[in-house]
Amino acid sequence: MEWSHLFFQNWQGVLRTAIIGALAYITLVIFLRIAGKRTLAKLNAFDLVVTVALGSTLSAILLQESIALAEGATALAVLILLQYLVTYASVRSKTAAKMFRSEPTLLVRNGSYCCEAMKRQRITKDEVKSAVRASGTDKVKRSQPWCWKAMVH
Repeated sequence: MEWSHLFFQNWQGVLRTAIIGALAYITLVIFLRIAGKRTLAKLNAFDLVVTVALGSTLSAILLQESIALAEGATALAVLILLQYLVTYASVRSKTAAKMFRSEPTLLVRNGSYCCEAMKRQRITKDEVKSAVRASGTDKVKRSQPWCWKAMVH
């Protein structure tokens, strides 16, 4: 293995990455503007999956020479379309909403941990404390219930 290839292979690869990267980015921005703000809202597990998948797809378009821009743009469009269809169905059908969304689980009430709920969600007291701190408070308050937005049931 030649070490110099780890840092630079050729100008053709650099130029391809720059051109395809700019075009793929512009394509993604246009698709997201068409699809609306909801596409990247990360309000539930499916939103998170789509956000990660879009990033992964963009990365693949940029770095894999075997993926043409048209193929990558199609992949991005498919992900955004599927996300749109899931959210469209969720808003219009209670059954679809129940299938795609999860209900928050109450983990703290009146300053006490709801241990059974924590077991069902497979979360520890330390994880609850960490999440509470991340949400902007330093301790579990007696007067404020705290819910865990479980990603899946």
